Amino acid sequence: MSTLPTKVDILIVGAGFSGLYQLHYLRKLGFNVKVFEAGGGIGGTWYWNCYPGARVDSDATNYQLSIDGLWQNWSYSEYFPNWKELREYFAYIDRTLDLGRDISLNTRVVAAEFDEAADEWVVKTEKGDTVRCQFLSFCTGFASKPYTPKIQGLETFCGIIHHTGLWPQEGVDLRDKRVAVIGTGASGVQVVQEAASLSRQVTVFQRTPCIALPMGQRGLDADATRKLKEGQLEAFDYRKKTFAGHTYSFTDRLPSDFSPDERKKFYEQLYSRGGFVPLLCGFREVFADDAANDWVYAFWRDTVRARINDPWLQEKLAPAVKPHPYAAKRPPLEQNYYDVFNQSNVSLIDVNENDITRITPKGVQTADGVEHEFDIIVLATGFDAITGGMTQINIRGTEGVTIFDKWTTFASTYLGLMTTNFPNMFFVYATHGPTALSNGPTALEIQSDWVIHCIQYMRDQGLSRIHPKKEAEERYTKLVNDLGDKGMWLKAKSWYTGANVPGKTIQHLNFSGGVGMYADMCRENEANGYEGFELSKQKK
Repeated sequence: MSTLPTKVDILIVGAGFSGLYQLHYLRKLGFNVKVFEAGGGIGGTWYWNCYPGARVDSDATNYQLSIDGLWQNWSYSEYFPNWKELREYFAYIDRTLDLGRDISLNTRVVAAEFDEAADEWVVKTEKGDTVRCQFLSFCTGFASKPYTPKIQGLETFCGIIHHTGLWPQEGVDLRDKRVAVIGTGASGVQVVQEAASLSRQVTVFQRTPCIALPMGQRGLDADATRKLKEGQLEAFDYRKKTFAGHTYSFTDRLPSDFSPDERKKFYEQLYSRGGFVPLLCGFREVFADDAANDWVYAFWRDTVRARINDPWLQEKLAPAVKPHPYAAKRPPLEQNYYDVFNQSNVSLIDVNENDITRITPKGVQTADGVEHEFDIIVLATGFDAITGGMTQINIRGTEGVTIFDKWTTFASTYLGLMTTNFPNMFFVYATHGPTALSNGPTALEIQSDWVIHCIQYMRDQGLSRIHPKKEAEERYTKLVNDLGDKGMWLKAKSWYTGANVPGKTIQHLNFSGGVGMYADMCRENEANGYEGFELSKQKK
């Protein structure tokens, strides 16, 4: 572990994709840069997400950095890599770019305060160290604050209980165990699939059925890898022009251009390709038009129901009436999630009808008075997402304003990169970026390039401070909300809008105009000399 410095040019918080990307390029520009990482290893979410079945839902072509010299010599073994292979990829990045010498692991940032007289941030760690920096860049991602609902008796359970986002690094053996999975988002789906083949009994506690899409997992042999490599440079370029940062995009045809049979065949072809293809290569109208949304949901429902034997489970897992608009929540990718409910060792409890009243020393008690006994309870209950990664840190800007107070009232940013009253503080893959609606590496590279170029520009111009003008922030935040209101995001109780955390302000937290539009805005802002920002030299 590096000895912590007392002063650097730039401090980056988080050693995931964003932090490593920024470290590499800022260091090449000659800046004194350090990364503080709370975890015991690099990889960001792939250090913490090591629960059974954890794997990425972006495909191998898209889920990598575009840094020259990296992509040429790395190949995944699967189209959707699991957490172990993703850790190998991060270790490869570290070795190839020699990043570790500037990364301090097990170093959690707990506070940061802007010193206006010096135009510097004073950053404090959990261990009591203090570091000063001119620029502070938060690369904490959108899912770094796990959310655990308040369930009576959680601390009394005598078995094993873990949140998927805080899974023990040594793992948990599910073999021949009685396992409860609370939650049916992406991590819940993945744990259920894994546990169904290993555990004696798996009980899923479901409040809202997920609308999961087929992953279409496949291995990548030498020939498949060669073909991916041949198109990789074009893929890196094209992914920045699409809606969601992947190498595919919506059809230009309208639903009305198809006969009913043609429409059905078109979506069957999309589903056969797997991944987010059915979502992002289908009808764009699905995101805003009720009729199109209803049709696509009905297609999904009927496709899923054909895989489930029990009529009661058909209705619970794929209801006749959609529980929320299709695509208004993040769709998990599944391999055999719906099929495992045909197994005798997998059951479901609908907590809308039979809620969890308490956790007991032996298991879970439901409203009907039954105590369900378990060896392991998995809390797949998600995150205080997007804003939570930063609001959990005591960040204090100018005029005594804290990021917690500012963003828990109503989040506002300029370009999803900075926020008023917090000079020289950047954030990527977070509030008001394409974030949850985008492939991670695509969005964070676009945003990080802006951050890197901005810091370089300030050095070249002899500037010491940058912060967004209030009116620019208001305009951009209004744009985020206006774009969001055109979609159906607010019609679902989702972490997209903060609705999954009780008491959190419900609002649009993602830029939903698409990655292509967002990239253009960032490039235009840079070309116009950082219009909307106030840049200044330090007062003598």
